[in-house]
Amino acid sequence: MKNKSNLLLLSAIIGGLLFNYLFWNEGTGVNLLVYSIYLLLITAINYKVLNTSKFKIYGSAHLLVAILVVINNSDLSIVAYYISLLLFIGYSHNQQIRTVFTAFGAAMLQMITAPLNGLKNLSEVTIGNFSLKPVFKIIKYIFIPVVIVIIFTCLYSAASSVFAHYADALLTNIFNFLNHIFGFLFKDLSIERAVFFVLGLVISSGLLLTFFDKTLEQTELKCKEQLLRIRRSDQQKNIVYIIIHVFSGTLLNKKLALKTENINGIISFSALNALLLLLNIIDVTTLWFGYKPSQSLSADLHDGTNALIASIIIALIVIVYFFRGNLNFYSKSKMLKTLAFAWMIQNCILIISVLIRDAFYIEFYGLTHKRIGVIVFAILCIVGLATVYWKVAKQQTLFYLFKINGTVWFALLLAFSSINWDVLIAKYNLNNDDSVAIDADYLLSLSDKTLLILDKNRLKLQYSVSKNYLERETPKPQTAAIYQKRLDKRIAFFKDRYEKVSWVSWNLQDWKTAEYFRLEK
Repeated sequence: MKNKSNLLLLSAIIGGLLFNYLFWNEGTGVNLLVYSIYLLLITAINYKVLNTSKFKIYGSAHLLVAILVVINNSDLSIVAYYISLLLFIGYSHNQQIRTVFTAFGAAMLQMITAPLNGLKNLSEVTIGNFSLKPVFKIIKYIFIPVVIVIIFTCLYSAASSVFAHYADALLTNIFNFLNHIFGFLFKDLSIERAVFFVLGLVISSGLLLTFFDKTLEQTELKCKEQLLRIRRSDQQKNIVYIIIHVFSGTLLNKKLALKTENINGIISFSALNALLLLLNIIDVTTLWFGYKPSQSLSADLHDGTNALIASIIIALIVIVYFFRGNLNFYSKSKMLKTLAFAWMIQNCILIISVLIRDAFYIEFYGLTHKRIGVIVFAILCIVGLATVYWKVAKQQTLFYLFKINGTVWFALLLAFSSINWDVLIAKYNLNNDDSVAIDADYLLSLSDKTLLILDKNRLKLQYSVSKNYLERETPKPQTAAIYQKRLDKRIAFFKDRYEKVSWVSWNLQDWKTAEYFRLEK
């Protein structure tokens, strides 16, 4: 145990130094990949998880995303990087966890408690016969009061500008004093760089030092995936049950409650099926076949899509609510299940209508992140409906839904991270300028990865109307010359940023753009 604590602390310190070297005044690129490889190696060495399936799956997934950051360097790939990192850490340090949500929560808890984990491991460090444990007996009495004082200082500063002024002055004097002392002893030492090292040390400690409390893992182990019939007299009277009991009186204990709930469900799903059938008939006849755009095309598509998205989410909640417990085992619930399955099928038809609306929107106005988001959401809804169907058919629990959907969502996140969406949007809109309305403002708001494409299509960077739609133009304040100046300014900013970073920030997209503009370090 002592040797393990020594090795973990040494790994955390090396991780802090590596973090300082890789990320100080740098962008994202190769540095994230190098840091991930270090974390993977240390985790494999210290936690005896090298041969476990979770380590292999989520370690490989995180490594894949780190490579995608180097290749695409998109915002989505960077978000996926941090999510996959936390999932890898959560699963590696808590092997019995079964859902990505619990793994994410466990990793966050481990990160938050990094100082406590560090102090615990430091107290176990020994150098020969010398032990640091007596020293940390004193520190543990100081640590919590210091944290409390810092928290309340921030709160009082937010409440009073005068207090904030004095607190700021005090911190400035302390900083200047430390800067003077350390600057005198170590002329090349930067206080900002030292603080950045401490940040790297805390992050590395949070990723490498296991949180010693396993309550979250043990709590999840009690969750079941298969529903079991529970007698109402045997149900645990938790806080939710007590609150409902206050308003319902003895209604909860009625023997006919299950029958009543089944009848309520049949009436509800019958009415909802009738309503949705009417809506689907309208959509199929007016949207699927022979659709003609009107003056209010944008409003119709946008508002209609938002309403349908909300209805699909509510549909999933309603189905989960009715099939949450003993109604799954009720002998007369066959009709209810049939109506629920029919409603799920109708919701799938509704999702197709959402996709058709989005397709019309893209056809007339081009690709944007939000329109791509609608497609992604539709895919997630289809997955959700499929898993809810399986839950009802096979009498699974809500925990099962969280487990399977979390895994699928993470897999889709990895898949979508492999696509460079900004580049795809710019290429699609500019290559289809004969039919798509070009919004130069939106194109110029995309990331630096699109500068190469925008520069090649300079003459197209002006507002235009859809050629397939109405022959009218929406007024825009910018002219083509102003768009050219904005693009030149973006290119200048990229050149300045590219020249300031070192090799650790290298990524394929920046390199391609630099090659196009013939930039050299």
